[in-house]
Amino acid sequence: MRVFVTGASGWIGSAVVPELLGAGHTVVGMARSDEAAAALVAAGVQALPGSLDDLDTLHAAATAADGVIHLAFKHDIAFTGDFAGAATADRSAIETFGAALAGTEKPFVIASGTLGLLPGQVATEQDGLDAAPAGAAVGPQIRHSNAHLTLSFADRGVRSSVLRLPPTVHGDGDNGFMATIVGIARTTGTSVYIGDGSNRWPAVHRLDAATLFRLALEQAPAGSVLHAVADEGVPLRAIAEVIGRHLDVPVTSVSPDDAAAHFTWLAHFLGVDSPASSTLTRELLGWTPTHIGLIDDLIHY
Repeated sequence: MRVFVTGASGWIGSAVVPELLGAGHTVVGMARSDEAAAALVAAGVQALPGSLDDLDTLHAAATAADGVIHLAFKHDIAFTGDFAGAATADRSAIETFGAALAGTEKPFVIASGTLGLLPGQVATEQDGLDAAPAGAAVGPQIRHSNAHLTLSFADRGVRSSVLRLPPTVHGDGDNGFMATIVGIARTTGTSVYIGDGSNRWPAVHRLDAATLFRLALEQAPAGSVLHAVADEGVPLRAIAEVIGRHLDVPVTSVSPDDAAAHFTWLAHFLGVDSPASSTLTRELLGWTPTHIGLIDDLIHY
């Protein structure tokens, strides 16, 4: 296939691209900067200058492609106070892709998330299919509805699927949540967990996630929800203990009320108990994670 990928030079995209190329696909990747374009060209990808705001460019690229994988999201503004703006831009892009692909039966895969789907319980692919939870912030509500919009394209002749990623997609070069937690421990000289640390996060190695994006593109039935989950739920205390041993710093607990003083913006996410499974995904697509798990990978951070 000729595959158009947004976010092709990002953390997930830079793993998805070689996975696609290795399977014989050709890739056109959207590039927001000259640096991103150069990285894509060096990887054997055709770089297409543009951003999520260039809706005409997105429409033309999707029309010319045999399938689309949408990974880009405006994280720069999302985590500096304008999550709603980032989610709204994402929705405009998804609407554009849906219009371009309608009636073609071409695959369209978007990235979404598992965090907060079913707090305190193991979330499956069948959870989170209703409206956004009452009281959810505007930005998360919009992003939740974006996934629903994508799934609705199945009724318009698009082989659409939503691939939910866990909050931790780890691996060499990670600069996400785990890298931030390790960085805080290095800076403060203490590895900290919140409360009793029993709250759980699912995780996946980014190379395993990349394989699932390829399988979704190639095989996922229209309207599929997929979970890229390898570790179903790693307790945050276990994560803090490994970091403490690795950095040779003490491991301590902070109360939920004091968590923000230590973790700043990250405290809200770290307090969520949000395990998730991928049993249905594995049965549907035959996906089997083969790379190192989160606990064993933490010593490389």
